[in-house]
Amino acid sequence: MLEHLIHAPAITDTANFTPLHTAAPEKIVSAKVATTKWLEDLGVVPDAALEQEIEVDRARKAFGSLVATTDTDDQRTALAAIKTPVAVQHLTGMLTAYDWEFVQQAKELRGYTVAKIVEETKHTNPSIRLKALGMLGRVTEVGLFTEKIEIKKADLTDSELETRIKEKLNRFMQVVDVVDVSDVPEQLHDAQQG
Repeated sequence: MLEHLIHAPAITDTANFTPLHTAAPEKIVSAKVATTKWLEDLGVVPDAALEQEIEVDRARKAFGSLVATTDTDDQRTALAAIKTPVAVQHLTGMLTAYDWEFVQQAKELRGYTVAKIVEETKHTNPSIRLKALGMLGRVTEVGLFTEKIEIKKADLTDSELETRIKEKLNRFMQVVDVVDVSDVPEQLHDAQQG
């Protein structure tokens, strides 16, 4: 990125240079303006933007320590590194967004985790592949190793329900309905005469 500075031509003409302690104030200001313009032309990030970027990074680290670490010393250290109001505002914004978007972040982490498990199914070590496949099979959307029970609701009358219960009990207990046959000959005799 700064190759042009490494290979810059050597300055041999020092006649145009004025030592700082002998330069007029207007010459110093003019030189600073020219240097700033030269740095902008090179694409150098301004100090203010660079400092803001550093502070935002510190705010992110503090946020990470607050939500991921239980060690209060680490949290204090990360929070003490924040020096500017911009960083404090950024941290506050992240904490507020964290509260509101926690569910969304959990979904993203879930997706990330599932993607990583899928990657591990291609590992060269067979035991790692098998473990990853087992974990993938337990993911809710896959449901390979979950027992599914289907429940059907049927509206039955009391007598239909009683009949079904008796049928099931009969199958399991091999119970046979007993019919009183003492009245059968009279019923047969009446039926034959009628």
